[in-house]
Amino acid sequence: MMTLGGNWASLLLPINRDDSIDFGRLSDAIDALIAAGTDGIYSNGTACEFYTQSEAEFDAIQQLLAEKCCAIGRPFIIGACHTDARQSVDRIRRAVQLQPVAMQVILPDWWPVGVEEARAFLMMASEMAAGIPLVIYNPPHAKYVLSPAELKDATAGTAVTAAKLALGSGNFYHEARAHLKGLAVFVPGHHLATGVKEGVAAGAFSNVACLAPRGAQVWTELMASNLGKALEIESRLQAFIANQIMPLGRAGYSNAALDKLLAAIGGWADVGTRLRAPYRSIDAAVVTTLRAEAQRLIPEIMSP
Repeated sequence: MMTLGGNWASLLLPINRDDSIDFGRLSDAIDALIAAGTDGIYSNGTACEFYTQSEAEFDAIQQLLAEKCCAIGRPFIIGACHTDARQSVDRIRRAVQLQPVAMQVILPDWWPVGVEEARAFLMMASEMAAGIPLVIYNPPHAKYVLSPAELKDATAGTAVTAAKLALGSGNFYHEARAHLKGLAVFVPGHHLATGVKEGVAAGAFSNVACLAPRGAQVWTELMASNLGKALEIESRLQAFIANQIMPLGRAGYSNAALDKLLAAIGGWADVGTRLRAPYRSIDAAVVTTLRAEAQRLIPEIMSP
């Protein structure tokens, strides 16, 4: 069984004007991620707009990713995320045959679940996964955000081996060290160096890889040889995110819109900034100015 860690790049869906998925451009984007040499590629997180996909689209996306990654031995994770527990478990059932190194799930998300209900769902998912490890994705906008102590209880005895988490309270790293030693913890990409310094982060399902997958990989590898330099780059990276990207989030654009904007700034594939309706897309006219600022502030990421 593979130990999960490192820099994982997300699929992003190229969306046509008629709201359909452009599978030709998606294929090219997967090729670009493979060429970037990231530690792995994952599908159907927030950036991949899993919440907008039909089941037929879900199957086609996972099949395409699996075929390309298996052909060259690149690890991949399939997001079986769905707000409905039964739909999520059924996505796991259909994806098991593709043999990803892990599958990512979210908690059922209409009525908030408690710890006992979260564990019941994770046991259902674990049984269907048939030996494939699970990653739990518990973002800050979930109906119920588990504390590290609750996450330990909810995942006990399940197939969950990793967790993708926001940083939460100021005590996050202390609480993670106390309660999550049995899980590989993935932090937001632009906090990865600090997470490594704190002895908590195994890796990131990374927004930095949305911006520049190769640069994110080089930066991640730098953490093993020169953590001080990686932390200095992180401080500039966080300044770019805080000053140039987060104001758009505060203006009401979704996280998926921000991730697609990052990809457009990086220019590593023709993904575009369009989201599926009804979610608002960021005007691509802002890309040129933001790209120049990124190249000025974080050249190590943009041009590694």
